[in-house]
Amino acid sequence: MPNPKLPLIVLLGPTASGKTSLAVALAHAIDAEIISADSRQLYKGLDIGTGKDLKEYQLAGNTIPYHLIDSKEIGVEYSVAHFQFDAYQKIQDIEKRGHSVIICGGTGLYIESLLKDYTFSRLPPFLEKSIELNREFIVFGLAPPYEERRSRCQKRLLSRIDEGLIDEGERLLKQGVTFDQMRWLGLEYKWLADLLENKIDTEEFIKGLTIAIQQYAKRQMTFFRKMEKSGIKIHWIPFDYEQIKRIEWMKEKIFSEKGTT
Repeated sequence: MPNPKLPLIVLLGPTASGKTSLAVALAHAIDAEIISADSRQLYKGLDIGTGKDLKEYQLAGNTIPYHLIDSKEIGVEYSVAHFQFDAYQKIQDIEKRGHSVIICGGTGLYIESLLKDYTFSRLPPFLEKSIELNREFIVFGLAPPYEERRSRCQKRLLSRIDEGLIDEGERLLKQGVTFDQMRWLGLEYKWLADLLENKIDTEEFIKGLTIAIQQYAKRQMTFFRKMEKSGIKIHWIPFDYEQIKRIEWMKEKIFSEKGTT
């Protein structure tokens, strides 16, 4: 049964930590919808490079509703304030339908802006006043051990190359995306631009991008730890738990914090 009285649920973690599959499994278990907190998955056409894995939202014959994915064209301005506003609207819409909400992603600044009610010295034109979430929330985190994290980043990059990452870059160029726009998108697309412009070869592409992704995952973890120090409690999920046990562990904390069973 829908339980709109549950707190807002946040699931964060570095790239390649398994956030999406876990969020989908949890959403299926508690009748929730997922809001993506990923600064690049919101752009259309960035599928393999950003790891959208939309097939993961299919579970037990059902499609788990997801939001803020494929919602913008490449090149459209999108800021932390945009995310805060859009996520707030989606939370209200989802809860009006009687469903719970899971915020899932690795862009720590997006998540923090929502939970800490960021205010802006100069309001953007689409805001009449600063947004206050005014909602209870519970934050879960996935934190792979250091070597495991590095290995996962490397394996996932190789998998994405096999899936057609380079072809995706070529397709974006044919669609009118410029090399500068690709570099602006960062990480995979920055390195793709260098590869496709013949500034580096394939070996340099794989080696350099592997290191860049591993460094990015480290920066993500640093930001999450900073969030903790600023007062946001993160329940770190035991990484050796299998998926079913992770779901039960999370559900126990979600419902115990509400005083329900």
